[in-house]
Amino acid sequence: MSKSKRLMELMMAVNRKRRFKVQELADEFGVSARTILRDLQELSELGVPLYSEVGPHGGYQVIRERVLPPIAFTEEEAVALFFACQALRHYSALPFETESSCALKKFYYYMPGDVRDRIDQMRNRVDFLSPIRQIESPHLAVLLDAAVGQKVVRIEYESREGASCREIQPLGIYASNGFWYCPAYCFERQQFRLFRCDRIRSVGGEPAVSKPLDLRHVHIGNWESFVKKGDAYVHVYVELSKEGVQRCEPELGRRGRLHVREDGSGWLEGDVPRTEIPFLAKFFIGLGTEAKVREPRELIDCMKRNLSEMMNHLLQ
Repeated sequence: MSKSKRLMELMMAVNRKRRFKVQELADEFGVSARTILRDLQELSELGVPLYSEVGPHGGYQVIRERVLPPIAFTEEEAVALFFACQALRHYSALPFETESSCALKKFYYYMPGDVRDRIDQMRNRVDFLSPIRQIESPHLAVLLDAAVGQKVVRIEYESREGASCREIQPLGIYASNGFWYCPAYCFERQQFRLFRCDRIRSVGGEPAVSKPLDLRHVHIGNWESFVKKGDAYVHVYVELSKEGVQRCEPELGRRGRLHVREDGSGWLEGDVPRTEIPFLAKFFIGLGTEAKVREPRELIDCMKRNLSEMMNHLLQ
């Protein structure tokens, strides 16, 4: 076996084992312990985070995150992955902000010069626009970790009704229209709720008391079907012009069911929390004649009150 092939297979072996002894690897690869020591030294210089322990029960272990073996990309694949990462730069907060920035720099640095030149020429030709929000969401990584690990966390949350402390079990996080959202099971309300991540002031200040639920079958793609409908929800139906559909898609796509006709017009229909009525009233007023609210009556009345207040304000 050539040295380069042995080093690559050794990298995969230490990532798989995480903890090992030199003689164990020497027997596996059919080389001397001294050769394995030299190979481990080279892997360490390449960035594999190895830690050695002395003593009868000592050995080596991989610390922190593992390093993946080299992966071959075509030029088109490399460019596509680079710009996929670039698309995240408009978000002021990411659950893996430092790691994505570091990965992007590595990816760019090790590309051939002609590929880097091509990317440089494309930077001002390709973009993935999203609204730039100034409000920070510093707890994304903790919420994502809790969702993956099925953990309950204690949060301080600031809603329209005021600040409160809650215990939640996150299902995941997603970005929409520049904001980050976290659907989660709320133990206080005993049902699934949607939390805006920039309104979460702290996470994990005190240990959670509630025991985790088995929510492996619930995720960000289907959680709304598990919401208990009742007096806290109202049915919304809004007729939309073609432009109204286009303006509703990024903002209300997850709040209800958006139906589109062949001519581009459509309608929005679905159950939404009653607490969202003030927001919806302002939103549909902003659409002007591109939206016609049919129900609920309280949404229509809220829009009329807002318009009346606006008129009184203009006449003052």
